[in-house]
Amino acid sequence: MERQNVESSLATSVGYEPATSTLEIEFKSNGAVWQYYDVPESVYNEMMNGSIGKYFLANIKGQYVESQVG
Repeated sequence: MERQNVESSLATSVGYEPATSTLEIEFKSNGAVWQYYDVPESVYNEMMNGSIGKYFLANIKGQYVESQVG
């Protein structure tokens, strides 16, 4: 998945695949890449239009099936 670099204390880059509703985040702390599944595009858009870290912790972490992919 192609990710875009972001200004965030939490993430280095973020990608989203609308066809599969998959969100992918590369974390700044350890370079790990995680995917979150069945994430609505509206959730991705809201996260990208504000504080990525705060939004992720409040609305994504623990709310969606996830797996480490890198």
